[in-house]
Amino acid sequence: METIRSSGAQTVSAVFFDSVARHILAQHKNEIPDLRGAIVLLPNYHAAQPLAQHLVQAANLPALLLPRMVTLGDWAQSVPLAATVVPDTCRAAVLYQALRARRWFQDADLWGIARELLDLLDELTQHCVTLPQDEEDFLAQLERAYRARGGAAMQFEARVVHELWYAMSAGVELDVARAYQQRLAQLAQQASAPLYVLLASNLAAPDARFIEAYRARAPVTVFDLREMAGQQPECAVLAAALRDASAHLREQAALLREHHPRAALKLRLFGAHGLEQEARAADVQVRRWLRAGKRNIALVALDRLVARRVRALLERAGVLIRDETGWILSTLSASTVLMRWLDALQSDFYHQDLLDLLKSPFIFADQPAHERKQAVYQLEQLVRKHGVASHLQSFLDLAEGQAGVQTVLVRLRQAAEALGKGSTTLSGWLQALHQSLGILGVVRGLETDAAGAQLLRSLQAWQQELAADTTRFSRAEWRHWLAQQLDAGTFSDQSIDSPVLLTSLSATRWRSFDAVLLLGCDAAHLPGEGNGSVWFNDAVHASLGLPTLEAHRAQQRDDLLALLAMNDTVLATWQASKNGEENLLSPCLEMLRVLHELAYGDDLAERELGSLLDGAQVRPPYFPLPEPAAMPAPGIPSGLVPARISPSGYNSLVACPYQFYARHILRLNEMDEVREGVEKRDYGEWVHGILHRFHQRFPVQAEHPRAALEEALHGISVEVFAPAVARDYLARAWLLRWQQAIPAYLDAQLESEQAGWCYRGSEVPFELPLDDELALHGRIDRVDARAGECRVSDYKMTDAANLRNMLKEPGEDVQLASYAHVYEADEAAFISIEKDRVVTVAPPQDLPELAQASVERLLEVFAQMRAGAALPAHGVDEACEYCEMRGLCRKSEWEAGARNQETAPPVAKGGE
Repeated sequence: METIRSSGAQTVSAVFFDSVARHILAQHKNEIPDLRGAIVLLPNYHAAQPLAQHLVQAANLPALLLPRMVTLGDWAQSVPLAATVVPDTCRAAVLYQALRARRWFQDADLWGIARELLDLLDELTQHCVTLPQDEEDFLAQLERAYRARGGAAMQFEARVVHELWYAMSAGVELDVARAYQQRLAQLAQQASAPLYVLLASNLAAPDARFIEAYRARAPVTVFDLREMAGQQPECAVLAAALRDASAHLREQAALLREHHPRAALKLRLFGAHGLEQEARAADVQVRRWLRAGKRNIALVALDRLVARRVRALLERAGVLIRDETGWILSTLSASTVLMRWLDALQSDFYHQDLLDLLKSPFIFADQPAHERKQAVYQLEQLVRKHGVASHLQSFLDLAEGQAGVQTVLVRLRQAAEALGKGSTTLSGWLQALHQSLGILGVVRGLETDAAGAQLLRSLQAWQQELAADTTRFSRAEWRHWLAQQLDAGTFSDQSIDSPVLLTSLSATRWRSFDAVLLLGCDAAHLPGEGNGSVWFNDAVHASLGLPTLEAHRAQQRDDLLALLAMNDTVLATWQASKNGEENLLSPCLEMLRVLHELAYGDDLAERELGSLLDGAQVRPPYFPLPEPAAMPAPGIPSGLVPARISPSGYNSLVACPYQFYARHILRLNEMDEVREGVEKRDYGEWVHGILHRFHQRFPVQAEHPRAALEEALHGISVEVFAPAVARDYLARAWLLRWQQAIPAYLDAQLESEQAGWCYRGSEVPFELPLDDELALHGRIDRVDARAGECRVSDYKMTDAANLRNMLKEPGEDVQLASYAHVYEADEAAFISIEKDRVVTVAPPQDLPELAQASVERLLEVFAQMRAGAALPAHGVDEACEYCEMRGLCRKSEWEAGARNQETAPPVAKGGE
């Protein structure tokens, strides 16, 4: 087998392909222009185009028939097999059944264990490892590798692997790993054409065996990029690092200066202070490259978390990314609708799961979108208004008379019946799932989406693969299996055409780009730890002939150095500090950095980018910084100023004009939450209802015996609290709390009657025009009268001291003042009902004056709003603490920005 080394001096990226092309043409000079008799094995199909271009250029002919260019995986798949190949889905089901039957792992994730064991068994097959026939011999082999006596844990590990290895190997069918080996063996037996192999790192064991077997029958030439790079002056530093990493760096640096005085690396390193700065640096650098005209930029994701943040920043700037790594199926909205459907079934249609499901764009896709959205909106309003937490039948009862909502709920019930319960095969579950999704209109929705269509194809393929499996699984077991399948699959969006590409390090073999950005190049990610088997340690892997962690690291180093050799412009970023602690650069890059600094006096640090981020230099105009956030102060178009306002709306306007704007102009009020437990506001509503019924029944209490009044009030209280007590036993505590206050309330009411006040009404609605353009509306808890006088009251389930604080400053709380103006009341008060105390709290100011001033201020403010006055977010901290609009006004951000501007040093202007 001949290994080719490059010669000549061309551009760094072109010289390797040119060497390959010229060698192939020299070997087939008598066959030119027909090279179809040769086969070129590619690491990926991206290498095909540049190789073809160099073949055509080197041949210098008007036409050239190219050799066959193929990856080894695709070539092997073209070989037919007589034996049946068992898919991994069936093998995993068999392993799961074996683990379940043996009861080795109680309360464990059997699907996860089955997947890990399947990976181990495949690795043993790929490396032609045969375990000893006797379990004791295998245990002895493990003891020698572990260098320890076999305890219970080691014996159990040996038993599990040994028993399942022979159980899974007993069948005559081929698994995927053995089928691949047989296909490669057939290809080697049929070898006749010269074979050319483009190599960047060591081949996997089956592939290496295939190359050796093929060489025995036909010529094989390997173009090893590692060796080819060592012959190029431009790659001298890389070659030095490859030759002997253990040699003294100063000696290597001296040799580099002597023999390659101009062979400086075109690699830059940027150490960021945290994830956000690393992502911002990548975002800025990519956009700089785009403005410089680069149209083939690779983002190599070593740290997926950083890559996701970079993607978000670039897409926010309008730069889309082609993602070769793909999205995990389980993270896609197409898969989410499946899992939300199963969540709803499992939780007996818990309201949050149900609403999440119904808000998916894929469900009921066979209905007009506006009908579906209207039905979901109506259902959500009903659920939140009436506090129904779960049960599909409860929702059906609630939606009586709502035709659109009823249709949605009936379809959900039909789909639930189609999916069923109990147990069946995995294929049966998948068939039932497809049927239920069809009833819900999800299938049609998924068919119109690229990711959804792939998901449907995957579900159908799994169903067909598992059709012969008769093992029965519960719905919980099947759901866990489905989640694992979705986690293992990926979707790549082929519709995006962008100059920026997101890829992995292994996918860059024999590829060149205009620029490369390596993300996350710290010691934890480069070289990474690999997937790492949970079965056996590195010593056992070595004794069995399996790849070790060092082999994985060596492959990553080879891929990195090949990438650096193929590309002229590379920036590697990492987080030099994490959480305030130092975070080391990758040892691969650290060695290159030190060697380069010793040889050429350059530590490879990227300083210009750091200056842009730190603000030490003037930022280019194409990287404008966002303006600092400021206090929002919107105005209202005159046509949108409301014509009605309630006392609570008035209170909101006084507390914070922006809060009023968001609540009552934009109508962004928070929707009511479904209250699954009893809250204090529930208690308040129930007490209001109890007192309304009680006073309607006993308008004059002095006419009735005290015992009868107390008994009646207790009876009404029990009736009102009964539904809550039946649903939640904690509601009984609130009932007891109210019953504790009943004697005090009756005492206060009788004292009020003795003072001449008579009950005139409760829960009294009102609407009073204040002028031609504004009316005050609302509902008063209670109205009393005495000899031409009027008193308005509002029940409060809070301490009297808090109420006095609310009323201390005139105009801060306008509720009582508004009520007093509506009824021209002589008195107004809050009635504090707290435990065993009932206290009347009245404003300390003159009530008529307070009411008049309150209305005049309201009219003046509305006149200003109609004139375009701003509504600033200047609420005090107490008003902001529980304000649901805080996330909209972002007070914390603009307050921090204002503080930063106050403390920032002055900026020099002009020549100062």
